[in-house]
Amino acid sequence: MNAVSTAPGRILVVDDDQAICLVVSEALRRAGHEVKTAGTIADRASLLGAFRPDILITDVKLPDGDGLDDVQAIIGRWPDMRVIILSAQNTLNTAVRATEQGAFEYLPKPFDLNELTRAVKDALASRRLSAGNGADAGSTAEDDNQITDDMPLVGRSAAMQEVYRTIARVLGNDLTILILGESGTGKELVAQAIHRLGHRRAHPFIAVNMAAIPRELIEAELFGYEKGAFTGALNRSAGKFEQAHNGTLFLDEIGDMPMEAQTRLLRVLQSGEVTTVGGSTPVKVNVRIIAATNKDLPSLIAENRFRQDLYYRLNVVPVELPPLRARRDDVVLLARHFLDLAAQEGLPRKTLDAESARLLSLYSWPGNVRELQNVMQRMAVLTREDVISADAVRANIDISQIAASVEAASGDLGRLLAEWVRQRLSATTYGDGTGLHDDMLALVEPILLREILSAVDGNQIRAASLLGINRNTLRKKLNDYDIDPSRLRAAEAPL
Repeated sequence: MNAVSTAPGRILVVDDDQAICLVVSEALRRAGHEVKTAGTIADRASLLGAFRPDILITDVKLPDGDGLDDVQAIIGRWPDMRVIILSAQNTLNTAVRATEQGAFEYLPKPFDLNELTRAVKDALASRRLSAGNGADAGSTAEDDNQITDDMPLVGRSAAMQEVYRTIARVLGNDLTILILGESGTGKELVAQAIHRLGHRRAHPFIAVNMAAIPRELIEAELFGYEKGAFTGALNRSAGKFEQAHNGTLFLDEIGDMPMEAQTRLLRVLQSGEVTTVGGSTPVKVNVRIIAATNKDLPSLIAENRFRQDLYYRLNVVPVELPPLRARRDDVVLLARHFLDLAAQEGLPRKTLDAESARLLSLYSWPGNVRELQNVMQRMAVLTREDVISADAVRANIDISQIAASVEAASGDLGRLLAEWVRQRLSATTYGDGTGLHDDMLALVEPILLREILSAVDGNQIRAASLLGINRNTLRKKLNDYDIDPSRLRAAEAPL
């Protein structure tokens, strides 16, 4: 297997950013591959026929069009070609489109070069292993027009990219999914996205909250009941499984399900049949199960409060939703999204100024996305001005948590840098006159420069003033780190 996966291949890299083409092509050439580059869809089309690459690595946004539009046609013409998609758009739509077009892998920008080289290695191995049996890597996706910008999930952080990629990979199958995450992180939105984008989208999506149903009624709610099964059962009633037939059943707060109901649920998952309360004839059901919980199920298993065999049945594909404090880059994006939604619902249209956005991104959000949405709706109603100020934000969140959040982040940064130094010292022989100081600066300084420039919309005079250095020094540092201030915008910064 190793000999197959490490053999060199022909690779076409398509990106209008020449710096990316250069870095990627040099890395792949060092790995022994033959590489050509292009910057447009037209050039890509010419090289596909002339070069016949084994792997196509292509950006989505290209000067002459959308690089994803004809990927399915490319794979249809050359079924043994593998396609790796790169994109700075970083939305669920992009991940899903890439998967439905038949892409082998989707990597959001900025991507890790090691991750890209691993993807290339895996793609070559996949291509060569399937070459002998005529396997077709193409997609047979239905209704690509279902993918629109009006999607329930918002976020471009690295943490959300992993969620998007997992969602994209489960759309073409019916594997059971277990969504894990704190309250308010959007677990039901993920379930809705999987249903809406999958092949069951024309059928019902039924959501059941286990914590909201009295224990004695859970089985009747899920599996239905016959007339006379219990006091008040005046007619036969179909349960949620029957209602969700051919569609998706979302079992929220599955950790709150009583043990007796867990036993019956396990039986349904194993047999694909439900028997109503008071009934004796099984009814065949065809549903996709998506479960969710904010509880630690392994701990519940250890306490004999959750069945281990049911856990294994549910945890086929785990999707872990990060808390909002772990995806701070998304806070301002989400806040503006919720203000737009509020305006669409008839509330006054509001915007954020730079300081209010900064405060929102620093807050720890113990209630996660749900808390953020509530705060934005409240400020849309109660703020008289069109622009929400920092004072308005301070009046609507616990400002003490911002200080605690910043202090915790500072402590984490110090520990990470200290660990980096220890690892470098243990891995490298440093002597007098060696460059550990320069290595540290090269690690930290580009981040500082990019964040400051983003916060001031690329204004070098303002950035130099905030940094306490002169403009010539700043210009030299930007040149040293190959940072283009014109490409940095305030809207992209977490501030």
